[in-house]
Amino acid sequence: MSEPVSALGGAQYAGMVELAEAGPRGMITVRGDLALPALASAVKKITGAAMPARRQASTGAKGAVAWMSPDELLLFVDYAAAAPSVAALEAALAGEFVTIADVSDARAVLTLKGSQACDVLAKICPVDFADLPVGGIRRSRAAQIAAAIWREEQDEYTVICFRSHARYMWDMLSQLARPGGEVGLYR
Repeated sequence: MSEPVSALGGAQYAGMVELAEAGPRGMITVRGDLALPALASAVKKITGAAMPARRQASTGAKGAVAWMSPDELLLFVDYAAAAPSVAALEAALAGEFVTIADVSDARAVLTLKGSQACDVLAKICPVDFADLPVGGIRRSRAAQIAAAIWREEQDEYTVICFRSHARYMWDMLSQLARPGGEVGLYR
């Protein structure tokens, strides 16, 4: 088996925030009735996390799960665990009307850490970051591209975008995070 290659080769930047590509991460999209008891059980078994509330993400011992829409979840697992996790979900949900897809290689994940992270993201996203709690996730636009933004800690965000947009997202965020661009919106 070949080694996974991330979209940006592990890029890192330090400016107003610490910006980094998270590297290969297993991601699985599940669409269907989120109230299915079998789905909650399967998600818990795979990630160790409980089903998230609306617009939230839950973290467990083996991964995380994010609420993406009323009928969609995004599971985060180790990259090598993605294919076996898809198989386990398919087995656990056999006969249910759900779709399950391994989207690990279709997405890129970036992290922003630091007290100015809200300000950097606010420059390109129509999101009120003051109302985004720790554990909250929003799907939005980041300038011209679709993105999901997960507030993992008070000053730590995970940005998920399509892999084909990774360079654009990286270039934009690293430019916006240059010292001297502070706006003080959230501090």
